[in-house]
Parts: sequence; structure tokens; C-alpha cells
Amino acid sequence: MTTLQVHQFPCLDDNYGYLVHDPASGLTATIDTPDVSAISNALKEKHWSLDFIFNTHHHDDHAGGNLELKEKTGCTIVGPRADADRIPGIDQQVGEGDSVMLGDWKFNVHDTPGHTRGHIVYHCANAGVGFVGDTLFALGCGRLFEGTPQQMWTSLEKILAWPDDTLIYCAHEYTQANARFALSVEPENEDLLIRSKAIDAARAKGLPTVPTTLSLEKKTNPFLRPTSLHLQQTIDRVGENSVDVFARTRELKDHF
Repeated sequence: MTTLQVHQFPCLDDNYGYLVHDPASGLTATIDTPDVSAISNALKEKHWSLDFIFNTHHHDDHAGGNLELKEKTGCTIVGPRADADRIPGIDQQVGEGDSVMLGDWKFNVHDTPGHTRGHIVYHCANAGVGFVGDTLFALGCGRLFEGTPQQMWTSLEKILAWPDDTLIYCAHEYTQANARFALSVEPENEDLLIRSKAIDAARAKGLPTVPTTLSLEKKTNPFLRPTSLHLQQTIDRVGENSVDVFARTRELKDHF
């Protein structure tokens, strides 16, 4: 099997766009539609044509370009069944246990409510990649606009079950700010201290900090570390369950 290609490009203020391309079939999908112009330019640069939109959720910086791109390309729009009424132009509704194909590449779909009620993520196990929208960020997670801490923690547990070497493609370049918060709740995490310095160096050069790996997130992302005694001590939640520790961590970040 040929290698699945992922082309990443910045757009809007801090979003990332992703084109996913299967060389064998020539098929291409965009993960969400944050910026029609940026996506169109990326397609032109790569000499690819657009066949699919894989939407993660309804927010305008993720689905706002759906109709224009569909009109331009005739592509098929795939999106969350649980939020189909808010996904412009949706053709194929998917949810937990479903999968979508890009050529021979299978993307398993998981419902990950929390940030929104109908958020989904796409995991291609054979390629070792996951497109997580605004559920998980490098050193962060999405704000709980429409869900509860229990829902979001359950969603994050689904991602935590993926192989450690999975490349995590999130939708925003928030990592430097996330690192400052992470250090406030785990100031003695050596892996985090090392990572924070690397992030600062990368951003000083204008380099992306995405994708990340699941193994690195497990070591450094406080939202994936509710069992860390260090974290529990810092936020005064020693011995509490994972949902309560996660909820307090998210609350602190909201006011950081």
C-alpha cells in the first residue's frame, strides 16, 4: 500500500488546514473547511482535486467553507450524525462505530462530544494518524461549549486508547499558550519543561508545533493526566476521580 499523504498549512489566525491524499486512487479529502482560499491554493500547489470534506464539528472555522467548496468541486461532505442539522451541505452522516474510506485507507469515526454536542474525530490506524479537530490540542483540549466534563473525559479516553505513536493533527496552533498553563499545574514535570523550551524555540522560528504524538501528550498534556499525583497536588484534588480532576483542570484553564 502506498503511503497516505498529509499536507498541512496554516490559515486564518491560528488554524491549520489539512489535505489528506491517497496517491493510489488519487482521492483527496480536506479535514474541515476553515478557509476556502487557503484550501484551494493548497490543492493547486499539490495538483490535487478535492473529493471529500471530512468535518469534525459545526463551528464556522471548521465548516464555514463547506458549501463554496462543494459548489466548486462537487465533493462529498462527511460529518457528524449527531449534529447533521448544523453541518452545511452534509451528504454522509457518521458517528461512533462508523468508518469512511479514502481509497483503501479506512478512517474510523468516534463521537467525541464536549467541545460541541456532535464533535467527531477520524482515526486511520493503518497510517498512524488521527484528526481530532478541537477535542484535543497539543498540551490542551477544547473548551466545553456544549458538553460536560464527564462527556469530554470520555471523549478523550477514546483518543487515549489509540497507539502511542499515533500522529495527532489538531486544528489550532495553541501550543505555546497551552504550555504556560500546563507548567502552572505541573511545574516539576521534567518532560513538560523540556517540551516547553522546544516549543518556544520552534515558535520563535515560525515553525509549527503540530502534529504531536499521543505518547508525548500522555507525558505532558495536563488534560490527559488526571491520575498524576503532581497535578492532583497542585490543583488540590488528591485522590479524586479522573473526571473531577479533569473538570478542575479545565476550570483553571478557562480562567488562566
